[in-house]
Amino acid sequence: MNQPQRKPNIVVIMADQLAPHFCGTYDHPLVQTPHMDALAARGVRFDAAYCNAPLCAPSRFSFMSGQLISKIAGYDNASEFKASIPTFAHALRHMGYRTCLSGKMHFVGPDQMHGFEERLTTDIYPSDHAWTPDWEAADERIDKWYHNMDSVKEAGTAATTFQIEYDDETCFFARRRIMEYAMNSVEPFSMVISFIHPHDPYVARPEWWDLYQSDEIDLPNTDAPSDPHTERLRVGIEADVVQPTEQEIRNARQAYYANVSYFDSKIGELVKALDESHQLDNTIIIVTSDHGDMLGERGLWYKMNFFEHSARVPMVIAGPGVSHGVCDEPVSLVDLYPTFVDLAGGADEMPEGFTANLDGRSLVPLLQNPSTEFSGEVIAEYCAECASHPMLMIRVGDYKFIHCDVDPDQLFNVVSDPRELINLAADPEHADTLASFKARVDAHWDSEALREAVIKTQHQRRAVHAAMEQGALTSWDYQPPRDASQEFVRNHMDWTVAAEKTRFPPFKPSES
Repeated sequence: MNQPQRKPNIVVIMADQLAPHFCGTYDHPLVQTPHMDALAARGVRFDAAYCNAPLCAPSRFSFMSGQLISKIAGYDNASEFKASIPTFAHALRHMGYRTCLSGKMHFVGPDQMHGFEERLTTDIYPSDHAWTPDWEAADERIDKWYHNMDSVKEAGTAATTFQIEYDDETCFFARRRIMEYAMNSVEPFSMVISFIHPHDPYVARPEWWDLYQSDEIDLPNTDAPSDPHTERLRVGIEADVVQPTEQEIRNARQAYYANVSYFDSKIGELVKALDESHQLDNTIIIVTSDHGDMLGERGLWYKMNFFEHSARVPMVIAGPGVSHGVCDEPVSLVDLYPTFVDLAGGADEMPEGFTANLDGRSLVPLLQNPSTEFSGEVIAEYCAECASHPMLMIRVGDYKFIHCDVDPDQLFNVVSDPRELINLAADPEHADTLASFKARVDAHWDSEALREAVIKTQHQRRAVHAAMEQGALTSWDYQPPRDASQEFVRNHMDWTVAAEKTRFPPFKPSES
């Protein structure tokens, strides 16, 4: 009798603000990422993977839902992620998976689970509408939560930070649950383990900082031509009035590199836990990020734009049935939802609501053969701070097109011009390519209607937040349940039974 095929476990290890350009896995000559390297050596490294919104919460909403932010109104870091939107956690749970989240996902709103059966930690950022931008006063900084240059000027080392404490906790609880799944024969399971590093502030523990020497740190390229959105961002982060010294820039990049290696160490801990719990051979591992970091390139820091350092993400996938190689086909985070469904057995018998509105495509053909022609397009949107109108990006083949109604169009060949120095939008030889992209924009978006929708939700969210600040606070921040009376050894249990139950692998008497 044929045994039913085991469904693979699916484990996502997610960084925050990690650009592939600053990973040894992606050929940076200095940054050490041995654990990501090892996964790439036995899996597929995607060299043209993008986020669908270069900002934390919107990117994660699109990643979870497999939909673009304009469809789900997930515009910025204070937009509600609606409970009625199916996520891949819902879909996998429907397919029999135990679904678990440890770490950051920046859910905004009263639903702090979105399909996860359990959540091991709280989130690191607020879950309310406090960080709502104002597109009708787009030139005004909101000092309380806008990025500024302090992270660059104050970069360095520390024994601990709130980010280090958070990521250590995220990894600890995830590792514990991986072991418990093995002890209790829980399969299949899907875990998202999401870290805050290497997101600014650029502060690292000394052991990671000391992996690098200041005089070895490469400086960013700042000779690129400017554009209106770049200037808006420079004002928004105060880079127009605060100029860090060369040493401060080196310090910021050294701390970032250190924290990339710190994040990589967490990959190693989690892979080791899967291996020691005898679950690695049946686990698909995905390493990625929500967006990148400019890290001084073009005179910009952080994200919020569609240049490669901000919009591209690492994506490494390894596990049973995954080929070995490098894929240069443009893909994006919305492709992961249908990929997970495909890996879990397909969507043939799933309710239509799980798959009808997806904007991505399964990457399984590329996992089986990285050279497969995918012929797809990558779409990304930006509808958040330091802007007043929707910004839209499309990547097809070698070309990337960036459009905003109030800015000149930008067209780059990112293969022959990876630094995006030559805007081809006014080049007559590329008129047909430009026209093709403009037609795609017209087919995908009504920019003015989208702008009106964004502003409408901003009005609503600011009103709700103002009301919520009056009277007793009702917080949406997630409170992880924990009952210490049931942990370790207690008087209502036999300690020898507890010791036996929590030992993995189980003790086996010698046959001699």
